[in-house]
Amino acid sequence: MNGVYNMNFSAGNARELIDGRFLEHEKLVHRVMGSKKLMKDLEDAAGLMKMTLLSGNKIMFCGNGGSAADAQHWAAEIVGRFQKERAGMAGLALTTDTSILTAVGNDYGYDRVFSRQVEGWDGKGTFWSASPRAATAKNVVEAILMAKNMGIRTLGFTAKGGGKMAELCDILLAVPNGNTARPGNP
Repeated sequence: MNGVYNMNFSAGNARELIDGRFLEHEKLVHRVMGSKKLMKDLEDAAGLMKMTLLSGNKIMFCGNGGSAADAQHWAAEIVGRFQKERAGMAGLALTTDTSILTAVGNDYGYDRVFSRQVEGWDGKGTFWSASPRAATAKNVVEAILMAKNMGIRTLGFTAKGGGKMAELCDILLAVPNGNTARPGNP
């Protein structure tokens, strides 16, 4: 096997790695649950999202890479259903329309692929930026700034510290961990 495919672990070693990952995750869950601030921020975020949806407005999601997939998943749960049968609600992933992404990227630059979409909507709703791996990603920061300029409440979901998002978002869910595999799914 060449270096790309040689994972360098045996069956026993694999079990140790798996067990270690579960223990890391469990410790992080307890850290999150033990953080009064983060738990309060989670309650506030849930309340804002509920209020947004019940008032007939939308939640816009964005992110890069794996966070783009998370944004799509969260929007799907809002539109479809999550854990119970209910009417569809307005969730919008700004990561899905390749024509918009490539046209805006070409005409204005990649930094504006999300902010231009936020600008194009009616300004009613909540903007959720999901960027655990890049809390300073220019396209995410530009979208947050656009939302704020339009009077749209902003939520951020990121890793320890929060980067630029910490000073911009109305509510920031900064999972207290630097491991990018954990913040996406605390």
